[in-house]
This record gives sequence, C-alpha cells and structure tokens, in this order.
Amino acid sequence: MHYTPSPATSSSTAATAVFTHARDAIQHLQTLYQQQIQHLRSAMQAYVEGQDFPRVVRAWYPMLRIQAHSVRRPDTGLAYGFLDHPGVYETTVTRPDLFANYLHTQLDLLERNHAVQFEVGLSTQPIPIHFSFADNDHVEGSLSAQRRQMMREVFDLPDLAAMDDGIANGTWQPQPGGALPLSLFTAPRIDYSLHRLRHYTGTAPEWFQNYVLFTNYQFYIDEFIRLGHAEMAKPDSEYIAFIEPGNVVTRRTGLAAEDVDALGNTPPRLPQMPAYHLVRADRGGITMVNIGVGPANAKTITDHIAVLRPHAWMMLGHCAGLRNSQRLGDYVLAHAYVREDHVLDEELPLWVPIPALAEIQQALQQAVADVAQVSDDDLKRIMRTGTVASTDNRNWELLPDNLPQRRFSQSRAVALDMESATIAANGFRFRVPYGTLLCVSDKPLHGEIKLPGMANHFYRERVDQHLRIGMRAVELLREGGAQRLHSRKLRSFSEVAFQ
Repeated sequence: MHYTPSPATSSSTAATAVFTHARDAIQHLQTLYQQQIQHLRSAMQAYVEGQDFPRVVRAWYPMLRIQAHSVRRPDTGLAYGFLDHPGVYETTVTRPDLFANYLHTQLDLLERNHAVQFEVGLSTQPIPIHFSFADNDHVEGSLSAQRRQMMREVFDLPDLAAMDDGIANGTWQPQPGGALPLSLFTAPRIDYSLHRLRHYTGTAPEWFQNYVLFTNYQFYIDEFIRLGHAEMAKPDSEYIAFIEPGNVVTRRTGLAAEDVDALGNTPPRLPQMPAYHLVRADRGGITMVNIGVGPANAKTITDHIAVLRPHAWMMLGHCAGLRNSQRLGDYVLAHAYVREDHVLDEELPLWVPIPALAEIQQALQQAVADVAQVSDDDLKRIMRTGTVASTDNRNWELLPDNLPQRRFSQSRAVALDMESATIAANGFRFRVPYGTLLCVSDKPLHGEIKLPGMANHFYRERVDQHLRIGMRAVELLREGGAQRLHSRKLRSFSEVAFQ
C-alpha cells in the first residue's frame, strides 16, 4: 500500500462553513472528523507496512465557533445554554458521533437563546495518532522498536500541555484577541479520558449512562449484576441491554439482535475499576463502577467520566459510624464533607466549600423512605444526615494523641470513609451533580470493628436494600427532569455555555 497525504487536510488551508441550524453544524462536524481520522488511519497503516513519509502526517480536530455581538440574558431556569458576554466563543470537538445528542442539546439552546450562527472548520490543534485508532486496533504493536521510536517524527503524539483542566479549575486565562471557551474540556483532553476509561473500566465509553453509581465494595457489584440480568429477562423492561467488562452484552429478552451491538469477550482478569451498564435507549440508564478503596481511584475515575457530561453521580458504600447513637446498618446522607483525602488540594483548594445539592438530597432521602418502607417520622431512626469525613489514611485510628478524632469531632462528622469527599469535590469541580449515601458497617471509636463473619453477614443483609435505594434515587432524578439537575450552585462567575 502506498499512501500520499492530501494537502487539503491542513487547517491553514481549510475553509470554514457557517450554519444557521445546530443539526447542520453537527453533521458537518461529523464529516470533518471522519475525514481527518480516516486520513490518519490510512497513513498509519501505510507506515506499519513500511512506507516512509517525507514530511509530518497531520490531521486536525474540528472546531466549532460562535460569535455574539450583543448578549441579552435569556429567560431560562437552566444554568447553561447561554452566553454571559459578547464575543467569540469556540471549542475543539472530538467524537461528534458519541457526543451527538449532547451537542444537539447544547447548540439548540444557544440557537434558541441567542439566534447565533455556527461556524465549523478545522482547528489548529493536531489529532495525536494514538487517538485516531479504532477501539480494537493495535497496529502499533506490530512495529519494531525502531519504527515505534520514529513515529514521533512522522505523526503527532499526545501533548499533555493541550490537556490541562484550566477551564474547569477556573485558572484559564484568555489570550489578547483570542476566543473564549465554549466548553469545559478541549478535544485532546476528552480523547485522553475516553482512552483511560477503556483501560480502567474494561468497557467502551459508548456504554456509559447518564447516571453513575460508585461503590467501594464488590458486594454491590455482585448484586447489580444479578439485578441487571433479571431486568434483561423482562420483555417489558425499560432497559435494553446489560454490559459487563470486556463489552460483553446481554440483550433484553425479545430484542432484535441488530438493536444492540454485541461485541466483546469476557476478559481473563477484571480491570482496575470495572464498570457495568444498565442501558436505556436514551442513555438515561445506570452505570455502576467499583472504584475500590481510596481517594486516588475516586479522583482518577471521576476525572475521566466527567468528560461524558453525566447528569449525576452518587457514592454508595460503607463507612465508619462516628456516633455512639448509630447502629450497624444505619444510613448516612452526606450534607457536608471534611476533605482529608489530599488528592484534589492543588485543583480545588480546601477553602472551597462543597455544598449539598437539594435535588440529589431529596431524591436520596425519598428513595430511602420508598425502599425501606418507612414513614417520614421513622426515617430518622435508620438514616442520619450530617458531615462525612474522607481520609487517605486507612489506619487513622492508630495515629498518636487521637488528633484525627479531635478534628472529626470538631467538624461534627457523623461518618468516615475514603472516597465520598473526593467524588463530591470532583463533581463540584467539573459541574457534575453529586451525592453520597453511605451505610454504617463498623464503629471503630466504640469497639465495633469489622470481623470476617460479622461483616459477611452484614453485607448480605444490607447491600441489596442499599443498592435498590440508589437505583430508586436515579428513577426519581430522571422523573424530575435531567436538565434541572445541573444546578447554578456549580457555576462560576464567568462560565462556559455548555453544560
């Protein structure tokens, strides 16, 4: 195979097109992206077959730009979908096929609120060759060590300088005369996370749903798998497929084979943070991820899921009860957090408060009442609302002079774990609605520590109910309308237009 790169793929020579309607702009974004990706894939195949190139082979991310000469704030109850200031706004775009519905929602709002036109073309940001590979492509693996080393002379490689979170962190500074950002994430940053999600969860980004549950125990995953397969046995289930690591698909009974792609194989071993997806046709289903123990995993996975712009994520897991009045099996609904996890201190300073979000709190509280079948008066007997502390030291009880205990007492904390504050803080940082419902599994300050027999019995008794509470909360959030979840509490002074 001999491949000759086309000069038409240079962003400096490609013309932009202007569209009045969002749907036409998105269609053109998809066309440009596919042209650029196919250009890279063809060149890479030729390179693998031994062809040399006299110059760098390069492709460019599509660019979306809008210009507002004046801005009248629209009459909307939403926290996004409008521009704060006159000016030029733009963003680079990747995977417009994956993000088609998301882009339609964002651009339709801008079209409706400001009657702007959409300018689409190629950006000056090159697409790294690694981000052009299809999911099952591993063509670079057949290269010699020398040819792999030479790739950097032929293709663009991932550039970490193009992937920072300055926009989301509020540290991004516009260049004089430069455009303002339309979205929180650039295309290279999104591509980076899409690849990381495959690696960490063992499933493709396409399967992730708009409601995400995190847990720190495999018991919850075992129960979610059981419930997922039970749903697939119901011909009238609202869910159409259940996806397990390796992209193994179980279709709903009676569903035609062509309605759900059925690629995938069970992996020989589970990935670091396996994900499972109970899929709805509108992506309004439930994704559940076992993040394991510790704040590092909690930050890592939420860093990457955030680019998918879910409607909400919630933590369901076990915690240490810090109050003598609590009993094993009681629930804790977090309304504040003590952050001693340390993994987000650089991106989100400790002086930033992490507020409770009313929509999530109400859904979780109602879900507890519905599933446990208790009245509002009896709810306080099984659930306490209060501050949750998250630490990066699993053996905090052993530190000298009881200093952690003193801090937790001063903060009025009622429970302690290692992940919840991280998940909430990254939700705040990335404008993803968040919540936490924990279950007390031990009381280390009161001599009730986890013992194998007791723990196994407790988990069997409580996990099923706790998981069903989380799933019921998702139902309530979905019924309440996803657009209303994206709270103004999460928006900064000068915010991007996209949710």
